[in-house]
Amino acid sequence: MPSADPFSAQAALKTSEGDVRIWRLSVLSRLGRLERLPFSIRILLENLLRNVDGFSVTGQDVENLVSWNAKAPAKIELPFKPARVILQDFTGVPCLVDLAAMRSGIARAGGDPQKIERINPLVPCDLVIDHSVQVDAYGTPGALTANIEMEFRRNRERYEFLKWGSKAFRNFRVVPPGTGIVHQVNLEYLASVVMTQKVGGQTLAFPDTLVGTDSHTTMINGLGVVGWGVGGIEAEAAMLGQPVPLLMPEVVGFKLKGRLREGATATDLVLTVTQILRAKGVVGKFVEFYGDGLDAMSLPDRATVANMAPEYGATLGFFPVDQETLNYMKFTGRSAQRVDLVERYTKEQGLFRTPSTPDPEFSDRLELDLSTVEPCLAGPKRPQDRVALSASRSSFRKALVAILEGKLPRMDPHRISAWIAEGGESAGDTPKLNGNGTTVAVAPPDDLEALTRKIPVQTQAGAGEIGHGSVVIAAITSCTNTSNPSVMLGAGLLAKKAVERGLSVKPSVKTSLAPGSGVVTAYLERAGLTPYLEKLGFHTVGYGCCVCIGNAGPLAEPINQAIQENHLVVASVLSGNRNFEGRIHPMVRANYLASPPLVVAYALAGTVDIDLTRDPIGQDKEGKPVYLKEIWPTSKEVADTVRQAVTARMFQERYGHVLEGSAQWREIRAGTSTLYPWDPKSTYIQEPPFFIDMPKIPKPIAPIRQARVLVMVGDSVTTDHISPAGAIAKDSPAGRYLIEQGVQAGGFNSYGARRGNDRVMTRGTFANARLKNQMAPGTEGWWTTHLPAGEKMSIYDAALKYQKEGTPLLVLAGKEYGAGSSRDWAAKGTALLGVKAVLAESFERIHRSNLIGMGVLPLQLEPGETCASAGLTGHEIFDIPLSDELKAGQKIILDWKRPENEGAQSGRLAVNLRIDTPLELEYFRNGGVLQAVLRKILEGR
Repeated sequence: MPSADPFSAQAALKTSEGDVRIWRLSVLSRLGRLERLPFSIRILLENLLRNVDGFSVTGQDVENLVSWNAKAPAKIELPFKPARVILQDFTGVPCLVDLAAMRSGIARAGGDPQKIERINPLVPCDLVIDHSVQVDAYGTPGALTANIEMEFRRNRERYEFLKWGSKAFRNFRVVPPGTGIVHQVNLEYLASVVMTQKVGGQTLAFPDTLVGTDSHTTMINGLGVVGWGVGGIEAEAAMLGQPVPLLMPEVVGFKLKGRLREGATATDLVLTVTQILRAKGVVGKFVEFYGDGLDAMSLPDRATVANMAPEYGATLGFFPVDQETLNYMKFTGRSAQRVDLVERYTKEQGLFRTPSTPDPEFSDRLELDLSTVEPCLAGPKRPQDRVALSASRSSFRKALVAILEGKLPRMDPHRISAWIAEGGESAGDTPKLNGNGTTVAVAPPDDLEALTRKIPVQTQAGAGEIGHGSVVIAAITSCTNTSNPSVMLGAGLLAKKAVERGLSVKPSVKTSLAPGSGVVTAYLERAGLTPYLEKLGFHTVGYGCCVCIGNAGPLAEPINQAIQENHLVVASVLSGNRNFEGRIHPMVRANYLASPPLVVAYALAGTVDIDLTRDPIGQDKEGKPVYLKEIWPTSKEVADTVRQAVTARMFQERYGHVLEGSAQWREIRAGTSTLYPWDPKSTYIQEPPFFIDMPKIPKPIAPIRQARVLVMVGDSVTTDHISPAGAIAKDSPAGRYLIEQGVQAGGFNSYGARRGNDRVMTRGTFANARLKNQMAPGTEGWWTTHLPAGEKMSIYDAALKYQKEGTPLLVLAGKEYGAGSSRDWAAKGTALLGVKAVLAESFERIHRSNLIGMGVLPLQLEPGETCASAGLTGHEIFDIPLSDELKAGQKIILDWKRPENEGAQSGRLAVNLRIDTPLELEYFRNGGVLQAVLRKILEGR
């Protein structure tokens, strides 16, 4: 903790447990009106004020932020020093691998033991193992036990490594598998809102702030805690005491008013907010919620909205501390002393919101009346593509026709349009009505048979049929929703009413319930709702991310076969936060995000080709139609059940011994050596090449000459496309490598679980089965064309060939390149393939930072320009004039030409260097952030 206090800000604050030392923000009032600052900016300001050391944080940094201009924030870098770091295991294992490799690198360089000891987290770090459990078993009482056994069998080597890390590194704790999802555990247990630290006999108090190696770290913003997702590379730097560089942000104020209408859920709200903010454009900005609507929002509802900040593009989705924050802390079993500290501290520091608090100044403003939010879904492949429930059938049909374009027999476009718009009625047909006045299904015209046919399937669960739109995965999953008792109990109440009416789930639907913590199981059982969920197949399958992260597990083989042989576009419906192509399951082309009650509803319906606002969801025991509105629980029913079923004691009991873990975890043994004993035969953990033969002094920045394009992609290419987390295909480069190492296909596990092995992950870069690389037109997956010969081969094999030829590589991309997860391997793999620069229309925040952190140059086209408008086809040879005089944010003129056999054309193109800050430039100069940190340690700095 820095001892400098140039503003004389340190003072005592009385609490129920005695005095604590704080850094009073009020001393800065002489420099500007603090009350005009958004709450999120005030917390950043305290972070700078407390960390002034005259080197990494200066008094000028503090004065710069006090002078924050809402309409035009200065383009100044702020050195943010988070109080802690959280990790999940898919990103946490490679972080730990890098730290272990840094120790090995120091040892190889002859570094003394003191330098090796400097490779230790300087702030508290918690890694929650939540990404490894997969839905192999489901729909039976033994599913949870079976999945846990398979999880430990597959991941034992990884877990041994994590246990070694928890002993070898200080300030590093591992929350064992089976506890829950990192962000829900953070919300319910780890976060303290105000932290304390003992230093020299004094207790220091300061806001809880953090970064996390998962983009949905923002969920904690709902608790009034500033924190966001970063790549693993940046998180490692933060662990080692480096500041996280942040350009002074714009803050968009989002005013909420009123309250949600009957039947609307927090999920409907967040999907609506996501659509609004993604359309607005808030990438790289803070979003802060304000207005009287906050008084009607529970804290779990706020956390749901904050969770999806990455989906709407913001760095933060922040809700200030208020009375509801204190209520939630009590509700989740936090101590009375901690709640008292939070209240006293935030009120003293001007960080506590009340209904009469004046609105801060914002860079821009938006407004939403909560009463206008209606039930909805998002899909079929982006979370911002919200669809009203009443329009979901026509939306799916439109998407279906687009997906199958070119694969269908010639059809009358008027009939297709009528089928999409009318839900089965062709142009000129008169709807037929039954005695109750409701529509009877009209047989589709003959030329629509290809879109409406059903394929019989026989699985162990029974006989059925599937077609386009059939729901094959229905998953209550993800911290976005499982942290919210209202929607979880709402799902249970809907299941109860459905079972009582005699409804059941079709055998072709793979159902699962993956709570984000054991508290969910406790309150579902206390409410008496577990038997009804299980009657519909929603047995607990694990306490982790499961389907949301792509760990959906295999579909029944007859289902797989029917999909493949008939080119079916089947659907998943999940209560998750992401539905990108290829993420949920490689066989499922249409993926919809929905609230937990709607997940149950679609499992009952068995198809997304239905209008649940008008069509029956099924038939009761007497054969009468049952409609969704008849089994949907009322807001009062949900609220009453929450009050009756959820208690603070549940949280205290579930988290009382959180670090102990299960018997399987306690049985795992791990070494205690300072240096990790790398095993060259391991297919899970390998020493990465980043620090092997690293020169002590970085080479000067040099031009990139004669570069070729390895990959060329369009808009919205996500980190899932670049570095998939799910299943490893047997015929992919990574699959072939594992087979060569003696691993059978059944033991591949997932890309996410293999992130400790660069040999697998480099081969898995750009290996998403749905990637459309324009360098290999007409293909999907890991293919490209090696130039100039024009030979089709895998991206990995082409990269190897280019490396042997001494050819540097580029990636060309459209808008929102690198959206999605904070996946450092999307940058690491890119770098290890030999890619020197990425030229895109725009970047998502975290991936741009990760590219710099791996020494890859991010270049951005001028606004409104595209690769196509610039005349680029991907067959060019590029020269990029770089030098050691490179400046952050400068313009670069690159030259390109196409050889005679490829068009004989040339040109020049002005692009923007997206290295935004001097610290980022220093990282790039060193070949990456970790190389920069390691050189400082070796130099004794």
